[in-house]
Amino acid sequence: MNARGKFRYTLMLAGSLCTAAPSFAATTAESVDSRITRLEQELAELKALVQSRPAAAATADTPAPIKKAEPSALLPVSTNSGVKVQLYGFARFDASYDTGTIYPGNIALWAQPENGRTHDGEWDLTAGATRIGLNLSGPDTERMKLTGNIELDFLTSVSTENNQAPRLRHGYIKAYWPSSDFSILAGQTWDLVSSLLPFVDDPALIWDAGNIGSRHPQVRLTKGFATGNNGRIEMAIAASRTIGERSTYQTLAFQNDTGKDAVIPSIQGRVAFSEPLIVKNQPATIAISGHYGQEEWDTNSAGSFKTLDSWSCNLELSMPLSQKLLFAGEYFTGSNLDDYFGGIGQGVNSTITTDPNEIRSNGGWGALKYTINPVTSVSLGAGLDNPNDNDLNGMATTTRSRNQTIFGNVITKLTPNLVLGLQLSDWKTEYKGGTPEGGALRAQTSLTYKF
Repeated sequence: MNARGKFRYTLMLAGSLCTAAPSFAATTAESVDSRITRLEQELAELKALVQSRPAAAATADTPAPIKKAEPSALLPVSTNSGVKVQLYGFARFDASYDTGTIYPGNIALWAQPENGRTHDGEWDLTAGATRIGLNLSGPDTERMKLTGNIELDFLTSVSTENNQAPRLRHGYIKAYWPSSDFSILAGQTWDLVSSLLPFVDDPALIWDAGNIGSRHPQVRLTKGFATGNNGRIEMAIAASRTIGERSTYQTLAFQNDTGKDAVIPSIQGRVAFSEPLIVKNQPATIAISGHYGQEEWDTNSAGSFKTLDSWSCNLELSMPLSQKLLFAGEYFTGSNLDDYFGGIGQGVNSTITTDPNEIRSNGGWGALKYTINPVTSVSLGAGLDNPNDNDLNGMATTTRSRNQTIFGNVITKLTPNLVLGLQLSDWKTEYKGGTPEGGALRAQTSLTYKF
């Protein structure tokens, strides 16, 4: 650094320290070092900018060209341990109007039976989908890359509408060995089963209406294999937490649920093949996935129990049809799927407490997404969840026997950071016995400020 550069650096450092003088006594040595590091980075960026300008960049007669302002790339923060931390997230506002009652309201799962009370319009306004997260990375070794993620939102029912508690969406660590295309993940994240996400603007992702799969604590192993020129096969297996209901004889004194009582965790698996098929450089993905778990239902107060299975088999397809048109869809079949948002939220028929039984269900979803331009896309799709009627015998007349939705939306970026979503969906839910079906039109909009 020349004398002029040293003098400029000294002035910048002195000015920064003087500005911080009122609180200097409370500032640690680590925060001072961080400030010096930041100033060094800023000075290096200024020097690089000056050096990169051509000698005759602009004159009085030839003004320099004006470029559009672009969002600056934020540098990750490094902790004392060497881990890089990147903050991300968004503030989001959702507003919806339903012509009938849709459960639970802020998100859409199914339509309530129509009667004089529920056949009435409702408004829902919420900021609960606001999200904040941290991406973690490093320090790496010569062979292994270390990453992690912590992500929260506020879509939880354990708080009041204007005092919402945070909810953990993701919290995991991942070790990846690039040379062997192998990784180990430990923590909470998306399930392996039915891993595609439909093109909807509702944060509920048409759960209980054809899309299954949630997030669970798990330990996952993933191995990739290259095939041909551009193909890849990925195989993954995970042991995940089973979350079940509390049966009649599991008292509050023990606070056990039926999944926790099971002797094994749930096992999930997925095999996927990806390769460009119709559109160059846009791979299609075909996958099969599934899970098996158990729930231990107590059948009397003496400790007798019945083991109930939870399982699914799922097909996935993501197929680019052109440079702008994408089709995606999933099909599922299985039983006791309430923990995975299947069976319209119904997993076990416990009408006979000494002989509970699993509820079988099948369904799926399909959708088309058309990208009009880099900032605007439109989507159209539908979903269906259809429990087996025979497995619902003896249950209450409010038991849901079929649930379907059709949706269409437009999502556009007003600016690179501000996103507007508009969606219209039609919901129909059938019930057992003489209970009238539920139906409602839902008009929804969202405004998202990403950072």
